[in-house]
Amino acid sequence: MGRVTERRRVIRIRDGAVSSRPDTLVVEEPLEIRLNGKSLAITMRTPGDDFALAAGFLVSEGVLARADELANIVYCAGATSGGALGPDGEQTTGGNSYNVVDVRLAAGVAVPDLTLERNFYTTSSCGLCGKASLDAVRTTARWSLEAAAEPALRIAPETLAGLPDRLRAAQRVFDRTGGLHAAALFTADGELLDVREDVGRHNAVDKVVGRALQDGRLPLSSCVLMVSGRASFELAQKAVMAGIPVLAAVSAPSSLAVDLAVESGLTLVGFLRGKSMNVYAGAHRLALDTTASAD
Repeated sequence: MGRVTERRRVIRIRDGAVSSRPDTLVVEEPLEIRLNGKSLAITMRTPGDDFALAAGFLVSEGVLARADELANIVYCAGATSGGALGPDGEQTTGGNSYNVVDVRLAAGVAVPDLTLERNFYTTSSCGLCGKASLDAVRTTARWSLEAAAEPALRIAPETLAGLPDRLRAAQRVFDRTGGLHAAALFTADGELLDVREDVGRHNAVDKVVGRALQDGRLPLSSCVLMVSGRASFELAQKAVMAGIPVLAAVSAPSSLAVDLAVESGLTLVGFLRGKSMNVYAGAHRLALDTTASAD
């Protein structure tokens, strides 16, 4: 199976001193996701948690929402160059690259026409490349964030402030490479539930959400999603589709992410650094000092 890191020799220059040394790099390889045998998407990802990534991707696309809607996920045997094509178009000989997965839906689960007609390529930097239009990603969510949890989730700003350090401490591969994004699920009390790393921030979220789907834990109505980078529209969408009421990011959100948060009832927090943060939507879930003044 693909490795998470690789060693490459580099020329290192520090204060004018030149030396040669090995460096650890994060691996980036393509993963083709097939749905019921038909090619759906190719994403550049860090190998590992591939089944969770595929499941989470299908949650964000509105195809999956419950564990019983998923029959199984398998690596396609012989999915590498040089293999012979079988009756279903899959290569049947040659070594397995572990870069193609096939997701099989449970009997009776409908496959949206959009999913079957669209074949697109997503990169680790954008995640939305190839979407025909903005409307194509405004998938109807299965759950209402406002009515998802009883009692409704509330989190203290002090708890939010501690999440970036807890996320960073759990990034094992980042310590060796410095080149990975991370996504993590926390409780409202700041307890770490799960963390996943990937070269793509959207893949890291898919891995977290996909694992939760496989474990039968959707909707994640009592969880906070913490991401290591910015909060793009796609990450906000993935949170909404998984029933996550709070999305926090260490960097800035996009205007479209804020629009989606306001429309869906998502609590969106950006620039979460130290004791500072900006709340762009859904402030009702934060235990705020009501005496704070407005500029």
